Amino acid sequence: MSEEEIIHVWFDTPDAGFGQVVGRALGPGFEVDVHDGAAVENLRGRPKPCDGVLLDLRAASNGSDAESALTHFFDQLRQTSLHPPVIVVLGDDDPMLVCTLIEKGAYDAVSNPPNILELRLLLRRAHRLHRVEAQLRQLRSELPPAGRLDELIGVTENMQRTFALARKVAPCDVTVLLTGETGTGKSLLARAIHRLSARSAAQFVPFSCANLPENLAEDELFGHERGAFTGAVALRRGRFEVADEGTLFLDEVGDLPLGLQAKLLRVLQERTFERLGSNSSLTVDIRLICATHRSLDEMVKRGEFREDLYYRLNVIQLHLPPLRERRAEIAVLAQHFVERFSREFGSKAKSLSPVAIRALEDYSWPGNVRELENVVQRAVVLADGPAIEIWDLPPNMQTGMEPPAEMHSYEDEIREFKRRLIVRTLRECGGNKAETARVLSVARGYLHRLINDLKIQSEEIAPSDSETDEKLSPAVM
Repeated sequence: MSEEEIIHVWFDTPDAGFGQVVGRALGPGFEVDVHDGAAVENLRGRPKPCDGVLLDLRAASNGSDAESALTHFFDQLRQTSLHPPVIVVLGDDDPMLVCTLIEKGAYDAVSNPPNILELRLLLRRAHRLHRVEAQLRQLRSELPPAGRLDELIGVTENMQRTFALARKVAPCDVTVLLTGETGTGKSLLARAIHRLSARSAAQFVPFSCANLPENLAEDELFGHERGAFTGAVALRRGRFEVADEGTLFLDEVGDLPLGLQAKLLRVLQERTFERLGSNSSLTVDIRLICATHRSLDEMVKRGEFREDLYYRLNVIQLHLPPLRERRAEIAVLAQHFVERFSREFGSKAKSLSPVAIRALEDYSWPGNVRELENVVQRAVVLADGPAIEIWDLPPNMQTGMEPPAEMHSYEDEIREFKRRLIVRTLRECGGNKAETARVLSVARGYLHRLINDLKIQSEEIAPSDSETDEKLSPAVM
């Protein structure tokens, strides 16, 4: 979040003095408007956007009163056609009531007196989720049905640049090379480019070159004549022939054996090939899209990939960044998968709880979007209620999010809380220590000591795309 960005908070409370105290305590970066319940309809006409709502329910005498007040408040919000995230302030710490309020639509709840550091983080996280959801709605409304990139969702700036370039090159019949780690969505992007091209009425033929022996890969790509080898009892058309007038997508092209690389180069140059066991050349008209998670230029230097083929494939290159470099999209992608699998399985799970979202955002995602999709699919199947909870996620994502089975000392609990707080804030600030110290309202020197004392490693903080004035350095063990 940039320093000039202000989060505008609507604080609905009958205690104006309390609202002003909380507003001052939140400090720079927050602008709090204090109102009573009768002013909710004024949200529509206010000159500044509402990024989040604080709802004061401290006066509710019991859980039923709090539920009723929240329901009434949401009824009023729906009449304004606005849906900002709502954080409830309760009089007592009641975990069961908090869960009930979240099920009814609240983003989260805090007890009185609110922990200001926790409240700052909740408001920032709620604002970020609200912003990317709004961007997603706008993106869907602006794109005509034929222009959507299918299931690909990207609201960050680098993903939007990739999407814009994909839309620009799709109508042009040029070879495209897609790069990025496994699971980032390269095959979906290839399909989207095909559907946006003039070849969309013809076939999209995918083929994975990964871990195939040369003779099998050659047969798959070029086909064979009857009797070409033992077991060839009938003519078989290869992927090139099937993709004629359409698009051929070669996934993991970096794994293609060197012998086949020469044959692929010939097809690209001459647009002709022969089936195995045939002397007759076949002419094909295809568009080629390739993808790889490997560095082809480094493979060229090591003699593992033909240089002339690399230049033929690398006409237009599109890169899909890993999920850990676009954490702002995790909540939106997860919600997208929840909605999709909920419809598919007839599940009553329609959303994720704030604790589950935090667990997803804290995870490193080595399998990228594909892993996130599988995790959400599992959670939708296991969920018992309308919201996916932390216990519906895999055990390795619950670490540090649930109370430990064994007892820990007060000092251990405080130390763990500090560590999670600093790691999350550093991630939100792109690893910038100066910004992190400002957000946490601590001196930079003290933050440096905490990072070293808590053994926070640079690998735990995903670097931002933009340059920051100071990046996190490895802690001294």
